[in-house]
Amino acid sequence: MDENITNEAAWKRKAAAQVEWWRKRAAGLQEESLRQNNLMYGGLIAIGIVLVQPFLTSGAASLDLSAQICVIAFSLAIPLLSALIVLNRQETLRRRESRSVFVQIAKQVSLGLGYIGVVAGFWHIMPIAGIAILVGTIVGLAVQSVGYVRVEEDDDAQTAP
Repeated sequence: MDENITNEAAWKRKAAAQVEWWRKRAAGLQEESLRQNNLMYGGLIAIGIVLVQPFLTSGAASLDLSAQICVIAFSLAIPLLSALIVLNRQETLRRRESRSVFVQIAKQVSLGLGYIGVVAGFWHIMPIAGIAILVGTIVGLAVQSVGYVRVEEDDDAQTAP
């Protein structure tokens, strides 16, 4: 009887230690996610400003389709990305991400519009450059995904309780 009570107490301690370990890990991942989001938002704003700048002096009638898509995509994306940077500062302060569906949709839409603007801008410069951005994105996403999984697996193996 005493052995069962001892085993149960040991299991409860192990379970509590694992719960605490996962809480700390999730908090660290969320903070890193906030930092990465800020990097993406700021980077897309900077790229948008650089790509749209040459179109400011030319009239709208002289822009081809890819240039028009670039300008329109960034004219929508830049204000959204700016608002997300401001929100991100609040999320960082409170150490948690917003769970609002509206914010989640705005994140995806702004990143998508920024990506469309980049592809259209490079396509305007040279169609093969637009294709290169598309291919580069697929390869880059694969590299990031594989690297992320490997780093997390290695971390799990080294820090598991």
